[in-house]
Amino acid sequence: MPGSFPSIPLQSEAAQLSPRLDTSRSSHETSQQGSLTRAPALIRFVSKIISGVFKIRLSGPNAARQTISLSSTMESVGEVEAMAEKLAGQAGLDEDESFRVTMAVREAAVNAVLHGNEYDPAKCITASFENTGKALVFVICDQGRGVDPATLPDPRDPENLLRGTGRGIFLIRSFMDEVHFRQLHPGTELTLVKYLAPPGENP
Repeated sequence: MPGSFPSIPLQSEAAQLSPRLDTSRSSHETSQQGSLTRAPALIRFVSKIISGVFKIRLSGPNAARQTISLSSTMESVGEVEAMAEKLAGQAGLDEDESFRVTMAVREAAVNAVLHGNEYDPAKCITASFENTGKALVFVICDQGRGVDPATLPDPRDPENLLRGTGRGIFLIRSFMDEVHFRQLHPGTELTLVKYLAPPGENP
């Protein structure tokens, strides 16, 4: 028809944009779903790293000091002994040296429970364990009346051979490199130190 215009299909702007919007939204949703799918795996990966770091820090040299408070029972002595044995093994001590360290710490715990607190259920013992990298340090505390190490009998003297007192402290001093007493008023603090040989050297 003269003067007529060609037929041009009309489409709203929104309709023209909708495929693009749908495509963009679909891409975004897919990205979000992928992120959510990967999140648990990422969390597990980070958790493993953190867990490994803390295990190394707790078992290696310069590990943070671990302190526990226990009741005045022989079961508590067993717990202290087990922790001392574990720390000695982690530090690389041989079987004989580990045994000596463990026995010394056990004797210190027995003294705290038996002679210090006298099995009093109202009193506790405290034990701390630390690997400084140069030495193993054990600190055992009780809440008793205190003890003066100078007054303890020497079990090697003939008149003391049949006496039961003094042998624990004698063993502790024989097995450890340093032994220190400190009065807490009330109670006694006993610190035991075992030197660690530098890497590559025999103890």
